[in-house]
Amino acid sequence: MELKRLVKKWFDKWEEGDFLHLPISENFKHTSPFGTIKGKNQYISLVKANKDKFLGYRFEIHDEIYDNDRACVRYTAIQGDFKLDVSEWYFVKNDLIETIISYYHIGEIRDERKLANPQGDE
Repeated sequence: MELKRLVKKWFDKWEEGDFLHLPISENFKHTSPFGTIKGKNQYISLVKANKDKFLGYRFEIHDEIYDNDRACVRYTAIQGDFKLDVSEWYFVKNDLIETIISYYHIGEIRDERKLANPQGDE
């Protein structure tokens, strides 16, 4: 399957709530700020146990980059009034997604990490 269609299928399945038929391999690995989930069964089990946090999203795609066996997509995930800006790398093997590395902010910035004068004021 063409890489762009495969990634689109990933997003379509999520929007449909059809997480049991995601185009992922048995050895699927998902890495995010929450950690790494290894294995399709473990990933599906996590989604089942947390449906309220995983389902009901729509996606606004902002940027897409495709190479031979990898893609990067920047998007906003929207669930009700909640929005999450995400950048994800997808690595594909045998027409299935083998690995996703997901980048997004999951909380407030600690005081010691905040920038001084974030507006550029003196």
